[in-house]
Amino acid sequence: MATLVTESYTPKKWDLAGLQGISDNTLQVHFGLYEGYVKNTNLLNEQLQEKIKAGQTTGADPHFAELTRRLGFEYNGMVLHEYYFDNMTANAAGTPTSGKLHDALAASFGDFDTWKKDFAGVGGMRGVGWAIAFQDPKSGRISNHWITLHEDGNVAGYKPIVVMDVWEHAFLLDYKPAERSKYIESFFANVNWQAAESRLVTPGT
Repeated sequence: MATLVTESYTPKKWDLAGLQGISDNTLQVHFGLYEGYVKNTNLLNEQLQEKIKAGQTTGADPHFAELTRRLGFEYNGMVLHEYYFDNMTANAAGTPTSGKLHDALAASFGDFDTWKKDFAGVGGMRGVGWAIAFQDPKSGRISNHWITLHEDGNVAGYKPIVVMDVWEHAFLLDYKPAERSKYIESFFANVNWQAAESRLVTPGT
């Protein structure tokens, strides 16, 4: 019988102390929540591997079905938080006025400021979720999307370029629920544009 291989994920670490407008306390709470997604992703993978070994991979099995559905939520919760923390820095260089990412955003929205306003508008929508600027790897075009519950709304095959968490846990210790716009301003003040630019792919590759 073949031996099933399950990858175990290890939580990443970030040194983001001193962000503008996002407290260290918020970050510590947020890191803990992210680690929970890593733990649950590993746990679900282990439980599903046991189901596979036991020959219980049938949609008629409610336990198997629920584990499988839950896996997308936990996996995306883990991965999107990694994108989010990766694209922030306490040493932000300010809004870019040139470069590959600046030009790609400008080409897709007419100019950089129009993209930024649209992205902030997506992040300011009612509800909990994510604002993500995705790149179409075929055309290179970038479009902004609202992702709810981590796994709902991701565009298949598209590359996340700029990722902003707008679940309330990302800002509630620093801002009132009605002050999400202030948190969004703080997010932009801390964006690591170099990290975001490194995610761009060459169209057609």
